Amino acid sequence: MEYSYAFFQRSADYVKNIVPYVPEIAIVLGSALGGFADTIEDPIVIDYADIPNFLLSTVENHAGKLIFGTVAGKKVVCMSGRFHTYEGYDFEQLVIPVRLFKLLGVRAVILTNAAGAVNTSYRPGDIMIVSDHIKLTGDSPLRGKNIDEFGPRFFDVTYMYTPALRALAHSCAKGSDLNVHEGVYYFFTGPQYETPAEIRAVRLLGADAVGMSTVTEALTAAHCGLPLLCLSVMTNMAAGVLDRSLTSEEVVETAKTISTRFQNYVTEIIRRMDEVEL
Repeated sequence: MEYSYAFFQRSADYVKNIVPYVPEIAIVLGSALGGFADTIEDPIVIDYADIPNFLLSTVENHAGKLIFGTVAGKKVVCMSGRFHTYEGYDFEQLVIPVRLFKLLGVRAVILTNAAGAVNTSYRPGDIMIVSDHIKLTGDSPLRGKNIDEFGPRFFDVTYMYTPALRALAHSCAKGSDLNVHEGVYYFFTGPQYETPAEIRAVRLLGADAVGMSTVTEALTAAHCGLPLLCLSVMTNMAAGVLDRSLTSEEVVETAKTISTRFQNYVTEIIRRMDEVEL
């Protein structure tokens, strides 16, 4: 399908008729990290199914709701449930959520995800501030006719993961009991977990963690000129690091153990967002 600016504007117009303010910050919650949504004050909840031209989340533990409200004194919009290529969506469809954020007027995006640790110095429960990513699939969410209202045809991604927001995330981690790293996220399409050989290969390429989301949203944010912070929760060691099979249950269980601390961490970042000139 060839999208137009009006296609995305229709989604935004629907939401604006329900929400009486402009959200400052957009947050996308990753697998099993949906508990953050419960911390949002005065929530206004919109089902994805009700938003014109939006997508539907099909993944277990993804609520499929857009939640507006207040966190740490700031107006936010939170995606509880995200979209992936392994659900059957084309790369080009995955621009839809971030372009909605842009049209709603947000000034920064926070992406979160559950990831497998490739770096053997990482441990489940650690958090990685994403400094860069590797995507060798050959596809892009920006493929097709460019919509100039969102951004230029060719755009730079050198500072896609905004350095000032990464510095703020490091500062907010000081004094906490969180083990926070900064590193490179490698994108695989899934839904199968990676093979041990693939993990050995991506480690040689410079990856610190691996996952099946985030990169399409990050690229769309960069195209739209939106400042971006991405936080990966290490929910397991990647394939072959330990002598055992990977399970989705392990991902969920680890996410639960760190859930409250992670929520507090994201809340503190939002509280201090005004320290960053965006």
